[in-house]
Amino acid sequence: MEPHTSTLRTYLRTLLVLGRASNLPTVWSNCLAGWLLGDGGPLSGLFLLMLAATCLYTGGMFLNDAFDVEFDRQHRPERPIPSGAISRGEVWGFGVGWLMLGMVLLAFFGTNTGLLAFFLVLSILIYDAVHKAFAFSPLLMALCRFFLFLTAASASETGVTGLAIWSAFALAIYIVGLSYVAKSESTRGAPRYWPCFLLAAPLVLGYLVNEGEYRRRGMVLAALLAYWILRNIHFSYWSAEKNIPRTVSGLLAGIVLVDLLALGGGGNVWIGLVFILFFAATLVFQRFIPAT
Repeated sequence: MEPHTSTLRTYLRTLLVLGRASNLPTVWSNCLAGWLLGDGGPLSGLFLLMLAATCLYTGGMFLNDAFDVEFDRQHRPERPIPSGAISRGEVWGFGVGWLMLGMVLLAFFGTNTGLLAFFLVLSILIYDAVHKAFAFSPLLMALCRFFLFLTAASASETGVTGLAIWSAFALAIYIVGLSYVAKSESTRGAPRYWPCFLLAAPLVLGYLVNEGEYRRRGMVLAALLAYWILRNIHFSYWSAEKNIPRTVSGLLAGIVLVDLLALGGGGNVWIGLVFILFFAATLVFQRFIPAT
């Protein structure tokens, strides 16, 4: 009984590592922010949206490893497929299955959501297939989050609003900066400084769109995000021992703060607490499951 239990636990951990499960709270955060910017709706719809997004993200991450297996054999032999923890065929099966399930669930929200979900899945597949060979792959990663945010907004009562589009753009620019820093992790090169300026895009948007009573709360949230960005890029740019993985993990958790800033301090305290919970959950999960 004990060996069987140990084997099952190891296999489940392999699946969590493949799916980069520690980043799932950031996916849920994108869903909640987009959904709220579209005026929300029934909670049942939000939960279905989050479930669908979970399936799409997990499927995309599985296929990421399936496409990258030759690269990982040379540069990251500890990854599940090259280490022998799971077969490439199993990963392909899981990945395609998760993507199909996510698409089916999003189809319940109607034509607009289904169309945006199609572009989201297309972006995921293109990214997975070419990101190791494509110099501008961070743009493809950003496109995935961009369409996820808009897909979430389209599933709400009002649908995609102007602010939702601008917020999706700001999030995408942040992801481009984050991804270029992350590329230094796999290439072992020294990180460049210019991606750090892209991380400030949500701060600029927060300043431009918040007025009146939201300006003060928005600036507090912007200051919090700015502190978090500076705290984490310090590990790669100004620390005596460069630690790019730590920077990338921290910036990934910062996606939740980007989403919270997109709301400009709007909503009630309970909504703010949900975002704080997502942020904390990401940091806790990263202690057990690698974020990259």
